Amino acid sequence: MATENRDLRNQALESLKGNWVIAIVTFLIVFILTGGAGGIEEGKGGIISVIIAGPLAVGVATFSLALSRGQKADIEMVFVGFKNFVNALIAYLLVVIFTFGWLLLLIVPGIIKAISYSMTFFIMAEDDSIKPMDAIDKSMAMMDGYKMKYFLLSLLFLVFILLSAILLFIPLLWLVPYMHVTYAKFYDDIKYNPAMIE
Repeated sequence: MATENRDLRNQALESLKGNWVIAIVTFLIVFILTGGAGGIEEGKGGIISVIIAGPLAVGVATFSLALSRGQKADIEMVFVGFKNFVNALIAYLLVVIFTFGWLLLLIVPGIIKAISYSMTFFIMAEDDSIKPMDAIDKSMAMMDGYKMKYFLLSLLFLVFILLSAILLFIPLLWLVPYMHVTYAKFYDDIKYNPAMIE
């Protein structure tokens, strides 16, 4: 039986105890890298952002899983996705294209599909040999029956993000690591979904 979202959030906070500094610094670096790429000369910045987004997503998933599991987490982990650069990039492009395609049909199906793909980079973080499409397919299978649970979890985080605007978004320094570690908890909680057992 899946763990309640409230418990996943509490577990994430427990995992972050004593690790807030490394988590905040790491996610600041990711923000600077993505923001810096976007700030490059118009046109080129957007291309660079797209190119590094996939590898960084795998790296963030790797870092978040380490924190979630009580393992040693290093800043260098956010760059591990570049070791499998092509697959990470292809996976990111496929997720974006598929999500955008569904959004063109209707907003709700697009959101549902985006949620279905949400475990893709956690899967790639654990298996660097998996093909991009296989990771996406596995994510969709894992999320079968858990999409509403994930939606409600994300909706709460969205509320937190909006509320952080009151304090000039400064709480995001803590909220972003909290979100990612909670999603890592979510991933570990559902990955033994009976539907995935052969």
